Amino acid sequence: MLTGKRVLLIIGGGIAAYKSLELIRLLRRAGASVAPVLTRAGAEFVTPLSVTALAGEALHQDLFDLTAEAEIGHIQLSRAADLVVVAPCTADLMAKMAQGHADDMASTLLMATDKPVLIAPAMNLRMWEHPATRRNLAHLQGDGILSVGPDHGDMACGEHGPGRMAEPAAILAAIDQALSAGPLNGKHIIVTSGPTHEPIDPVRYIANRSSGAQGGALAAALRDLGAQVSFVTGPASVPPPAGVKVIAIQDAREMLTAVTSALPADAAVFAAAVADWRVKNTSDQKMKKQNGALPTLEFEENPDILATISRHAKRPPLVVGFAAETETVVEHAQAKRLRKGCDWIVANDVSPETGIMGGSENAVHLITEGAVEDWPRMPKDEVARHLAQRIAEALEAKP
Repeated sequence: MLTGKRVLLIIGGGIAAYKSLELIRLLRRAGASVAPVLTRAGAEFVTPLSVTALAGEALHQDLFDLTAEAEIGHIQLSRAADLVVVAPCTADLMAKMAQGHADDMASTLLMATDKPVLIAPAMNLRMWEHPATRRNLAHLQGDGILSVGPDHGDMACGEHGPGRMAEPAAILAAIDQALSAGPLNGKHIIVTSGPTHEPIDPVRYIANRSSGAQGGALAAALRDLGAQVSFVTGPASVPPPAGVKVIAIQDAREMLTAVTSALPADAAVFAAAVADWRVKNTSDQKMKKQNGALPTLEFEENPDILATISRHAKRPPLVVGFAAETETVVEHAQAKRLRKGCDWIVANDVSPETGIMGGSENAVHLITEGAVEDWPRMPKDEVARHLAQRIAEALEAKP
């Protein structure tokens, strides 16, 4: 299933390094070639000879190898693979990747590559749960780094919990998915998600009940079809998906700036629940009660992101908006599509009794130029997969 593919495998330090030997075997059995890199710490757990014998290729360890570096070998090595895999990926390697260090062969390759990177974390459960590791993981995911695992289970140190490296078969499946030629391969798609927080003063803001779940699910579904996703998200209550470029914003003006900066794109999907208005007379200090007198808030309209991008000089070929309504859903959505100038509108009823706003399910209507499709109620990730497939079909049909 990986015939003709080339994997650059970086083996980090840790007892899980022994699993990398089986991973090499599985990769070669699947038809891939493996260029092995062994860190100094990794060599304490598996021998260079065993790695070389299984890979059938020369092992790379020394950044300052005179023969290899005469032709800038680390650059060639980092670019020749279809995918870079780090297994096991230690807490130290994750920190180096997040901070952009390049002080040995492995970290230099990771900085120099222009290919996708997949990590298989492996470490003690306390290290995995440490705030620094969580920050580094979030940073790496924001950079588009893919990950698989870790698993729960018993560890060599005698503790039990998350931190075990994923099994070689699971890593192989993740590699296959990362290298699969999806219908959106080579396409760049912008997805907005979550609410916006419009400040009143330094501690208060105006927002809505959007969880960001539908936008996050859509970004993941587009990623799974091979798209490069720029995920512009407000302060959502659900974490962003892995494997997409995360651009975090707070308010509507920041979201518009982020979206326009991400252009050009093949498609843009505006799933965010952007506040229509913001407070004009925001306070630099926390507003205080004043003898029972209520503060006077002046409002002004936020920029219309959907309409702006629909008429932008770099307008994507496909622009999809969302419409959250509480009455006459289809009629309002049809009017919105014409008013905004977008291609499609995904409309849903967010009346309190539906439980959709902030819930795990959705029931949508897809409004296009000539039709209205009523989709049954289903989990939000299913809605996302259906919509991602429709987007793929639409882009394929465009000249």
